[in-house]
Amino acid sequence: MVRAADMNRGITGDGRCLFRSVAYGACLRRGQQSPSDSTQKELADELRAKVADEFIKRRGDTEWFLEGDFESYVRKMRKPHAWGGEPELLMCSHVLRMPITVHMYIKGSDSPRIIAEYGQEYGKENPVRVLYDGYGHYDALQPSPVRTHSRLRGV
Repeated sequence: MVRAADMNRGITGDGRCLFRSVAYGACLRRGQQSPSDSTQKELADELRAKVADEFIKRRGDTEWFLEGDFESYVRKMRKPHAWGGEPELLMCSHVLRMPITVHMYIKGSDSPRIIAEYGQEYGKENPVRVLYDGYGHYDALQPSPVRTHSRLRGV
């Protein structure tokens, strides 16, 4: 569950925001430091390439839910500024072998709510968490230091 104490980590909106956000969250989940903007870009581009490969690997399971021609779709997704969405989040969970939750602020709510979950077969604890703005942009969500500290104290 996301609490108001969780922090939204603004991600550069350059067409890679979904991949940047997931890569950022994967680093935190692995216990690594928050990646710099340039490292995010590199990790996002690597993840994008692996996601495109994963589409091809899983073509029989994915072709039906992609818009348009499969080869054209995958070719487009290999381009650094093509926006990603639900299909890419699903493939990210498979590539990283990690659960991913998508959160969004719902009108009248002071904290974001989970609107989608991917990769539950890789566990449900400590998912990579991204925040969708409802208009095509993704940011990363990270636990605040206060929450992490209070968790250690058993609160």
